Amino acid sequence: MKLGNFCLSLAVKDLVAARAFYEKLGFRPCGGDASKNWLVLRNDDGTKIGLFQGMFERNMLTFNPGWDSRAETLAEFDDVRTIQRQLKGNGLSLTVEADEAAAGPAHLMLIDPDGNPVLIDQHVG
Repeated sequence: MKLGNFCLSLAVKDLVAARAFYEKLGFRPCGGDASKNWLVLRNDDGTKIGLFQGMFERNMLTFNPGWDSRAETLAEFDDVRTIQRQLKGNGLSLTVEADEAAAGPAHLMLIDPDGNPVLIDQHVG
C-alpha cells in the first residue's frame, strides 16, 4: 500500500509563533495559506510539518497519496479509495470514509490505538 507523502500536522494555538519557532529549526514555508490559518513547512532534509491554527483539536499523522515530498503529482499512486478498501480489508475501522462512487480528491480518517488521528488526504485525481 502506497500512502504517499508524509507530513506531521500540528494543531497550533498561534500560527505566527509556531512558524517563527520552526523557522529557527531550519524549516521554511513550502505550501499553505497563512491568511487561512495553515502553513506547510519543509527543512533541507525534506522533513515536512503542517501548522494548523483552529482547524482540528489534536496533532495528526497525514499522508497524501499521489504526491511526492515536494507536493508534485506522481505518475502512479494508490488512489485513496483503493487504500480505504485495503484498510477495511485489514479489519480497521474508519471515522471518515472517502466516497467510493467518486473519483479524484478525497480523504479518509482513522484513529490509532493510542487515539492519534491518521488522515489520508488525496489532493490529486
